[in-house]
Amino acid sequence: MENFLTSERTPAGATASTQHSFSPIDEEVVGFEDETESIIRQLTGGTMELDIVSIVGMPGLGKTTLARKAFNHFIDNKHFDFRAWCSISKEYSLSKVFSDILKQAIGNINGMKDEDMPDKLRRSLMRKKYLIVLDDVWDVKAWEEFRLSCPQDENGSRIVLTTRDEEVARQLKHHNHPYFLRFLTVDESWKLLQKKVFQGEICPPELLKVGLRVAKNCKGLPIVIVLIAGIFAKQRQVSFWNEVANDLSSHVLEEQSMKIIELSYDHLEDYLKPCLLYMGLFPEHYKYPVSDLLKLWMAENFVQNMDTENMEEASKICLNDLANRSLVVVTKRRVNGEIKYCTLHDVVREFCLRKLTKEKFMQLVVPCNPYKPSDAKVSRLCMYVHDDLVKQLVQNEYSLDKIPILTGLKEGEFIAHPKFYAWDQISLFPLLDNFRFMRVLNLLDIYLESSWASAMQALTQLRYLAIRTKEFDFQWVSHLLDLQTLRVVWEDSTIMHLKTSPAIWKMQNLRHVDINEFSFKWEDNDRAIFEEYSVLPNLKSFGKCRVYLADMSPEFWWKFPNIEELKLRIVEPKYCSVVQPEVDMPNLEELQLQSLEVGFSTYISIGLGGCIAFPSNLKDLSLHSIFLTEKIVSNIARLRNLERLKLRRIYFRGKGYSRCWDTSDYKFQALKVVKLHFVLMTEWRSLETSFPMLEKLVIDYCWRLQEVPSSFGDIPTLKLIKLIRCSKSLKNSALNIKKEVEEKTGCDSLQVQYAARCN
Repeated sequence: MENFLTSERTPAGATASTQHSFSPIDEEVVGFEDETESIIRQLTGGTMELDIVSIVGMPGLGKTTLARKAFNHFIDNKHFDFRAWCSISKEYSLSKVFSDILKQAIGNINGMKDEDMPDKLRRSLMRKKYLIVLDDVWDVKAWEEFRLSCPQDENGSRIVLTTRDEEVARQLKHHNHPYFLRFLTVDESWKLLQKKVFQGEICPPELLKVGLRVAKNCKGLPIVIVLIAGIFAKQRQVSFWNEVANDLSSHVLEEQSMKIIELSYDHLEDYLKPCLLYMGLFPEHYKYPVSDLLKLWMAENFVQNMDTENMEEASKICLNDLANRSLVVVTKRRVNGEIKYCTLHDVVREFCLRKLTKEKFMQLVVPCNPYKPSDAKVSRLCMYVHDDLVKQLVQNEYSLDKIPILTGLKEGEFIAHPKFYAWDQISLFPLLDNFRFMRVLNLLDIYLESSWASAMQALTQLRYLAIRTKEFDFQWVSHLLDLQTLRVVWEDSTIMHLKTSPAIWKMQNLRHVDINEFSFKWEDNDRAIFEEYSVLPNLKSFGKCRVYLADMSPEFWWKFPNIEELKLRIVEPKYCSVVQPEVDMPNLEELQLQSLEVGFSTYISIGLGGCIAFPSNLKDLSLHSIFLTEKIVSNIARLRNLERLKLRRIYFRGKGYSRCWDTSDYKFQALKVVKLHFVLMTEWRSLETSFPMLEKLVIDYCWRLQEVPSSFGDIPTLKLIKLIRCSKSLKNSALNIKKEVEEKTGCDSLQVQYAARCN
């Protein structure tokens, strides 16, 4: 691979004949002080066994720079007997790797055969404490082929590798965890820009303000800062800097900053390319909720025909692949490590847009479906429907033939993406009538009247539909036989609950139904139809559904054989007495659920739900509007895979003001997150053995509770206690636990966060 950023220099420890190419970022290192210290500590401390220190980050973030700074720290430091640097790259030559390092180890290797080099290197490193940097590693195989030449003398030798692929770093982990490189701050970006542009001179006052804007717009990516600085060094006019600040897409930037990202893109598997390009259609700085993003990918057929039959799992694999290659930035993870939110760095998004763009408002995705025959005549078009395009459609009476960029594309397939703007619905509905091949339609930003149903009849190819309205009937969308995801948000929370119709059972491809609240309630004739219809075999998530206890029979749940996520609001009988009998709730345990939310109607029954038997595979459980009995707590404790527990509007039996929740006799062995909201207890008793794996505790609006159990200070995994709308005494108890942990362990491992309203 040719490094397009070349600066020939001889690294310390190499002979004059072993020069290497390095990024010009190396010349001025800014913002890596703490990171360098951390890497140096990993290189000089810890185990005496041979260890690997991995630096992971997206292209252009400064992985090589950081590795170089740590490498150079040992120029005069005699900690290592031998140091060597070798660039690997995607298309590496193993013989060249050995020859490069051997030259730095013994000098002249003229006449040495390739097959002799591995053993010669191993013998030259024996009984030496060595530091070897392998820069730009793309594949685990590169290390596996090289490692046999690395003696393991238990003398503190180290291998540093840089990679854009998180999975490579994780697979090669020995003792030290991979180091994930961050973006530069605005101050660090400005400092680097000044050093590169002014070479030690002071920035002229007239350029200070605009220079800070430029630094901010570089979004913390060192390679972009360096490229822009190369232009600014000879162009110091305020007007020119303002132009660049407004548009960081100069010709030089286009040619050079995109090339490093293009290299990563070119080596993606074919099915990953449309997934990445698709993300470029979202607005700048958009944080993608992963649950939605994966559904969009499925709707567009990006993840079909993979090794797994589960499309959701296949989508997660795709996202993890993109994240591991540092093309997608993970902004938040779930407690189980899965990605919850992600984003694209601006530079990557700009690359995607340039790859996509064919006309001003049209992007051609190739290949949209890698499994479609290459000679397919129908183009797959992703269209971002913009306000200006809508105006053109209105002016041309919604005739596609009269709009130049749409001429001749009637057979194309369209998406409206990412969202329609809040246009007048009079303009919207004719537009929909013209986009009959649309697969994805998100109208959550528009309030729809009941007339939306007729406009939807033309969109027979929809696979993803999200709307906001005050009227809805499954009958209105029952013709969408390919629909996978249905989201409905009520405009008015006081609206009468939606009732299902038999039409839902025709929609056999439904995978995800997310509606504020709807009821399984039928007229007598409809109930007979319900009982006759077959199952919904592909349904994975369903809610929020009001279900009467009388309907929760085995036959009811057989309709959803593959359900994984379920949200229920159970409607109870309206007993007249205050003390009501317990009512058995059978059959939930038969489901293969991963996530369950169960709430009860406003007629809260003392003891109702005492016999709930939860599915044994549950990882996520949410209970609300319920009396928490010992039976329920005992059933929860039996869930060996449960990682998240959320309790909301929870009541306890008893007389008077005092209420105690005693978990001392229970062990929630896998629970990592506990969230409590409006739990009416005055005391919480617990042991450190009750929550041995707890990492996060959130207490919100539990204003009666006075103390966090002191035993939580003995839970080694606890990282965060977050308090919202709580008493001052509860806050003080949490701070005391934090202080005890610090005194006991000598480190600040427990965070305590609290809102100002905790008083």
